[in-house]
Amino acid sequence: MPRIIVPVIGFVAASGSGKTTLIKRLVPLLRGWGLRIGYLKHAHHTFDLDRPGKDSHGVREAGATQTLLASRRRWALQVENPTDAREPALPELLARFDTTVLDLILVEGFKHARFAKIEVYRPARGGTPLYPDDPDILAVATDGPLPAGHPVRLDLNDPTAVADFIASRRSEWAVEIDEPD
Repeated sequence: MPRIIVPVIGFVAASGSGKTTLIKRLVPLLRGWGLRIGYLKHAHHTFDLDRPGKDSHGVREAGATQTLLASRRRWALQVENPTDAREPALPELLARFDTTVLDLILVEGFKHARFAKIEVYRPARGGTPLYPDDPDILAVATDGPLPAGHPVRLDLNDPTAVADFIASRRSEWAVEIDEPD
């Protein structure tokens, strides 16, 4: 099976810390520098891309295990997992990307997986940072001070500095991905 290499960087934090907000600010900067970006978000609950009343929703509800919605502008494949299925592993999901058209994949969540990560930490929200217990956290994007011994500190309010960090180090985060059969 062929293996593809693509840089992958994750963003981890407690819920409500601003991971998505930061990513939404980073993507246009990285795209402006010519990088083609993929995005993978882990959802901790049931989600639905479809809406009741639509044909595709009705067919899926009737028992279709895969539903592909397609138009000229985009397509989305929705796969129904058995109710007793395990959480999908990060490498399995990364293999679903068409890496031939990507230069970088941003991952939100998957904090227990082993891959390069940036923590988003807001001291004012309380809680303890994740980086002391996770050697894969290479930097902390924060809006406050950090105690001594922290990884690289990035200013959460300066997305250009965070994007610079990612663009300059992305080659270090190359992950080998098995292409799906």
